[in-house]
Amino acid sequence: MSGIQNVSRRGFLKGVVSSGALVLGAHFVPDVPQAAPIADTPAELAAFHPNVFLGIETDGTVYIIAHRSEMGNGSRTTLPRVLADELDADWNRVRIVQAVGDPRYGSQDTDASRSIREFFDLMREAGATARLMLVRAAAGQWAVPPSECESGLHAVVHQPTRRQSTYGELALAASRLPVPKKEDVQLKPRTAWRYIGKDSSLYDLEDICTGKAVYGMDARLEGMVYASVEHPPVLGGKVKSYQDQESLRVPGVRQTVLIEPFKPPHGLQPLGGVAVIADNTWAAFQGRKKLSVDWDRGPNAAYNSDQFKRELQETARHPGKVVRNEGDVDAEFAKGGKTFEAEFYVPHLAHATMEPPVAVAEFRDGKVTAWAPTQNPQSVQEIIAQAVGIRKEDVTCHVTLLGGGFGRKSFSDFAVEAAVLAKKLGQPVKVVWSREDDIKFDYYLPVAAMYLKAALDSRGKPTAWLERSVFPPINSTFDSGARYGGWELKGNWIEVPFDIQNIRVENGPAQAHVRLGWLRSVASVYHTFAVQSFVDELAHSAGRDSLEYLLELFGPPRVLNLNIPNYPSEPGYPLDIGRLRRVTEMAAEKAGWGGRKPGKGSGLGLGIAAQRYSFCYVASVVEVEVSENGDIRIPRVDTAVDAGTAVNPANIKAQFEGAAVFGTSIARGCEITAAHGVIDQSNFSDYPVARITEAPYQTNVYVVDSSAPPAGVGEPGVSLIAPALSNAIFAATGKRIRELPLSKSRLT
Repeated sequence: MSGIQNVSRRGFLKGVVSSGALVLGAHFVPDVPQAAPIADTPAELAAFHPNVFLGIETDGTVYIIAHRSEMGNGSRTTLPRVLADELDADWNRVRIVQAVGDPRYGSQDTDASRSIREFFDLMREAGATARLMLVRAAAGQWAVPPSECESGLHAVVHQPTRRQSTYGELALAASRLPVPKKEDVQLKPRTAWRYIGKDSSLYDLEDICTGKAVYGMDARLEGMVYASVEHPPVLGGKVKSYQDQESLRVPGVRQTVLIEPFKPPHGLQPLGGVAVIADNTWAAFQGRKKLSVDWDRGPNAAYNSDQFKRELQETARHPGKVVRNEGDVDAEFAKGGKTFEAEFYVPHLAHATMEPPVAVAEFRDGKVTAWAPTQNPQSVQEIIAQAVGIRKEDVTCHVTLLGGGFGRKSFSDFAVEAAVLAKKLGQPVKVVWSREDDIKFDYYLPVAAMYLKAALDSRGKPTAWLERSVFPPINSTFDSGARYGGWELKGNWIEVPFDIQNIRVENGPAQAHVRLGWLRSVASVYHTFAVQSFVDELAHSAGRDSLEYLLELFGPPRVLNLNIPNYPSEPGYPLDIGRLRRVTEMAAEKAGWGGRKPGKGSGLGLGIAAQRYSFCYVASVVEVEVSENGDIRIPRVDTAVDAGTAVNPANIKAQFEGAAVFGTSIARGCEITAAHGVIDQSNFSDYPVARITEAPYQTNVYVVDSSAPPAGVGEPGVSLIAPALSNAIFAATGKRIRELPLSKSRLT
């Protein structure tokens, strides 16, 4: 049946290994953590297994382990292609094997746009090491110096005689050689790259398009039952009592099971509640509707988002905790010259992935095996182990394809629910969340209120810059007492990229009342909206062109190694203002900024925004049409990207095309609110993502050719859309947007 797969108890990989003598390798890439063997993967069982990421069979099949999760981000394709390039492998003979959770792979947390950035060099070394071993094996068989041999496509060639041996023919001989020292391994020059820097479609594209790809919802086990969980409507709520008689009368419903509430901090623990166990998803959902639960709603039952919004805004109007202070902002403001100030607000946001949370788990002989669309299988191992009282090593987590992630599926509470229920029931369980569950019980992006103020010189350029942000911190998920932001302040908030001598950045306290987590672009969603909107306001206040003003604010090309206390720069990634200027100029040029700028009030407008995020430099120009009725149409988005070394340019373009749609959804209509602690929204009817007529009609992405280290590309494009769109709306209508979503603003 298309799209559905029965999963063997040993995992997806049973029976895949081709014929040939099997020599288990005991060698590993330097600096990769070692652990107990990973059971029966083709790479582990291959004749030549030089490291944890690679195996080569005697028939020439190359198995490459994809240790990061695939959710449309391209990691499952791009990282293996880096290894294959250095190996000189024929991509048509490569088979990708998805890794289970295991610390030998290093971090498997597919978050923060860092898969390529963190593993580009290591995957190159893994491929180059195996290539050298194959060359040495061939030289040994031919009794010639290795210096006379080099790799061709999937083979080693003896240059003087032109004889060659395929990788399959050399696999066993190579397996008997010691792993070379790191200093002996030579990486290819850029001019010799086969795959790096070349466009490639996703490895799984055909299976995805034909319904053969296995997502979390597709995995199932023999004897499996289905569960739907009625969660407490308010964070921290508990079941006082419940009646399930009507539920048990629903055909297919077997029983109900109580899931204990979490112990603070909630972290990745299940919310608790009552699970309805049934023979199929439909019966579980219908039986759950018949439950009657009396709730103790807990301390967050008084939470109302409207009141909380006012509290955040009031806090932002007063001095906060100073996190960066350069020059003397107060002295500049005290001079009595012209100042400009503005307040901005962004609500809670939900992830709304196309595939809601789902997981399968089995508890057998004191061990758990789980299948989940997770962004972090090692986290699944850890939290399941804690929940059911076993060792982390006794939890196996298989990773399916993800029907969207955006950060939500780093939080493994849904997989833990499946494991807890599997232990209670003594049989495999699939937990399925509905869309309503997904929206109402998410790990939301924090709500934020921001205040910005600038002292201006005679030309309207800031001589002092004050920015203050107030939001409940994501760390409250792991520390109930957290009130101030931490890493959320890093990046384009604290690293003010402007040529201003007096800068102060502050953060105010706020308490979380719902679960919080990272969402694609995270704090940049609200911080970039505020900063780039504020800059546009300053430009128009000064009577200046927005592009010209932004470039002047960046200042001349220069490299900044910012040394901000508690927020050190990452080695190898200084803030390069020249690169930031270049993408800004390129996006404007491609959009025809100077040649097609309609006047204010015409209903047509262009807006621009630029930033560095995840060490990627990006700028977007949004074109907007606003009708007399206030309807918004986005004919075009032009985005320029400098992501350092572009490992897969086609995938980079795809990420920014998707980011334009994602960012448009955030800007236009997405908002999470609450009354008496209960989330108001429940589905796309009241949490609307952009429809095809609401999304940009045309998105152009221009990738800068660069030799800099690769940067992240999954997130940086998202947070530019809201400010660029808002600035375009002002250019078209003369109306300023300081609060998201746009649906709250009257544009007529």
